Amino acid sequence: MKINQALDFVSGAPAVQEGSASQERGARARERLLQEATRIFAEKGYARASTREICQAAGQNVAAIHYYFGDKAGLYRATLLRPIEMTNEALAGFDDPGLTLEQALRRVMSGLLCLPQAGEPPDVEMRLYLREMLEPSDSLQDIVVQHIMPVHQRMVAMLARHTGASEPDDDLHQLAFALSAMVHDYCMSRPFMDGLAPGLLHGEGATERVLERLVGFGLALVNHERARRAGRSV
Repeated sequence: MKINQALDFVSGAPAVQEGSASQERGARARERLLQEATRIFAEKGYARASTREICQAAGQNVAAIHYYFGDKAGLYRATLLRPIEMTNEALAGFDDPGLTLEQALRRVMSGLLCLPQAGEPPDVEMRLYLREMLEPSDSLQDIVVQHIMPVHQRMVAMLARHTGASEPDDDLHQLAFALSAMVHDYCMSRPFMDGLAPGLLHGEGATERVLERLVGFGLALVNHERARRAGRSV
């Protein structure tokens, strides 16, 4: 143990010590790096953000990124992955066959919905993803394949079950995109919405009112697809 601590000291990395207090300090340090990295990457983009700036903002030495994330690319991937993992947790069980269509859509949309406060821009994770769309990196495609695609495929399979489709097809992929896009727009477009319809998203219960309408719109879209398929088969 002492040898490991000495090596950590020489390398500049945080020393690993036994005990819950040390683990808690390590978890806090890692979290601070993630928070500051997300903010700085969102503001500057991956290429222009420096690891030294991130470590200074997080109150950590420059070896901390290597210690917790491997390198700058590993840190960037972690900032992209964290909101996806949190969203996937919120979506847990949405495709349970025991749920009605309305229950399934409510679970999906409540898991995706993030309504910024009035006058506030999209949250920092959303801004990071908006910048990633403008300046795409290899990290996102890897995350899409490993963490987003499986959930999307489950959603398409759920829609196939509720529309009477024998198997997933391009129309169901389009339906899944439409359902997700309705929710995502509230996450990204709050400033525009406040300008176009002042007061609509204000007050107690605003998020629940939005969710209620979105679920209703989603039911209409799925029912339309079901009816369209029934007409096609006649």
